[in-house]
Amino acid sequence: MRDRRADHTGPDARHRRFLMLQGPHGPFFHQLAMALRRAGAQVWRVGFNQGDRAFWHDRASYIAFRGGPDDWHDTCSDLIARHAITDLVLYGDTRAVHARAIAMARQLQLTVHVFEEGYLRPYWVTYERDGSNGHSRLMSLSLDDMRATLDATGADHPEAPAHWGDMRHHIFYGALYHFFVLVMNRDYPNFMPHRALGVRSEFRLYLRKLLGMPAHALERFLATRRINRGGFPYHLVLLQLEHDASFQVHGTFDDMDAFLRLCIDSFAQGAPAHHHLVFKAHPLEDGRLPLRRDIRRLARAAGQEHRVHFVRGGKLARLLDNATSAVTVNSTAGHQALWRGLPLRAFGRAVYCKPEFVSDQPLAEFFCAPQRPDVVAYRDYRRFLLETSQIAGGFYSARGRRQLLRQIVDMMLAPQDPYETLRQSGAAPRQQLRLVE
Repeated sequence: MRDRRADHTGPDARHRRFLMLQGPHGPFFHQLAMALRRAGAQVWRVGFNQGDRAFWHDRASYIAFRGGPDDWHDTCSDLIARHAITDLVLYGDTRAVHARAIAMARQLQLTVHVFEEGYLRPYWVTYERDGSNGHSRLMSLSLDDMRATLDATGADHPEAPAHWGDMRHHIFYGALYHFFVLVMNRDYPNFMPHRALGVRSEFRLYLRKLLGMPAHALERFLATRRINRGGFPYHLVLLQLEHDASFQVHGTFDDMDAFLRLCIDSFAQGAPAHHHLVFKAHPLEDGRLPLRRDIRRLARAAGQEHRVHFVRGGKLARLLDNATSAVTVNSTAGHQALWRGLPLRAFGRAVYCKPEFVSDQPLAEFFCAPQRPDVVAYRDYRRFLLETSQIAGGFYSARGRRQLLRQIVDMMLAPQDPYETLRQSGAAPRQQLRLVE
């Protein structure tokens, strides 16, 4: 079979033909397409609902998919052949339409560009080829491999910007996207969301989250202050969204309740009597699960109700700075714990689950005497990420998108993925982070 990547890669984009599927909520994919066209490429976009259509302003390149799930394979195959597609672009690799398209693209030897939220979020986004998270090439790269590659570079660690302002934009675009799907989706009668919850419920949750942000911020501030002023050692549980692909596809628990139960029961068995346990909700947790109620119920059953706390969303720094250890399924927040040298126990598949960093102790034993990570090794790993797949910027704020677009087109047009580019060239495959607009 002919390898299209061998013919159509390199800085000259005139022969590159991109097919974009679903992207982050908001205008990022449309702006990326315009940047690729300025480089000389041709770009088409498949839309699966009115939310996709609303953020794509070029009617000529928009392809509405109105079929059902069983129709997608033949439609995707036809689009790839009709437009002589060389590159597939998508956000997240696990939703059904993306997974099927990726499988087809691999058979046809197309280049697959996968965007994801940053492994080192919130100041970076992730760009990889062929897969992300548990499907990332990072899963098979050892720390020795990374160090050998880094030996050829002398770049410093890029520093994070002060603020991208992405969270409120993320919530706003999520609410707007689901509003379009809810009230204007009649042209897509067979659309099925990739999550179990219906569009109406998703919209209500996003809207409630957006409207409740001031009250939630006050509640979070008070809860965090009580913990920081409590004077007790505490272990921090970094919660995720139960419906997120990382938890469902790359995790080891059937549901969130099973993970909560393991944490509380293991804490009761192994933690010193004066230690406490703090559950930190994901910043985008929207109330579809009664987390506070479930944690209280499980803590009461284990006789630990006075030692277990819940904090709603928000930033991690103030809690991580004073924590004794951290526990998660596979949250990217694990990176923040490792950066601080905190012992980390993770379950499931995560790109940072290397033996040098992450404890494999039974959880009760971990709460009793957690093993610390090799901080020097982690800093080498973090440097490797910042030299390769972590791109400064964001999907949701205008400033974050500008920063991202300055770098990402050249990376997408490069012959190899960011990891191979660094290995072969001995130099970073992208510009270093710029803090000046």
